Amino acid sequence: MLGIWRDFLVAVATALRKPNEQALAEERRRAIGRLADETIRENRRTIDPPE
Repeated sequence: MLGIWRDFLVAVATALRKPNEQALAEERRRAIGRLADETIRENRRTIDPPE
């Protein structure tokens, strides 16, 4: 029984210590997308300023 609790605690500690790689990759993709959109809008403003 002690072995089960030890394995459980090790699994919990590992889960808390190790970041979710898929979530981090998705957040990076969203950040790159936002940066690209912002850069495109900024470039359009400098090329075609509103009259």
